[in-house]
Amino acid sequence: MKISVNAPCLCFSGKKYKKCCQVYHAGVNPSNAMLLMRSRYSAFALRLVGYIIASTHPNNSDYTKDTKEWEEGIVEFCDNTNFTGLEIMEFVDGENEAFVTFKAILGDVQFIEKSRFLKENGKWLYESGEFVT
Repeated sequence: MKISVNAPCLCFSGKKYKKCCQVYHAGVNPSNAMLLMRSRYSAFALRLVGYIIASTHPNNSDYTKDTKEWEEGIVEFCDNTNFTGLEIMEFVDGENEAFVTFKAILGDVQFIEKSRFLKENGKWLYESGEFVT
């Protein structure tokens, strides 16, 4: 999927893509875990596989050094998912560990996840997530 830089960002921040997630997708490290979470959501919507892999912590259960297989799985998920909504419910910031609870709307499916992020070498990474009921 392509998006105009002047289009609303796919992370549902209300900002234009060029003033929101595009800078992170272009290589700037998000300054906090919430910005990383938003940029990962929009990266999935845009099928930015390299960004998803690069922003995933090695402790994550999906992490593998077999990037070809991992890439294929991400592409399949992206191609079969409609990313139609994101709402940040809670953000607990920390120096090296942070949590973002969010509601994602993926077509007809909605879920709430509490995600854990770890900061390593000055870079926030998605470590894990658990569904909240």
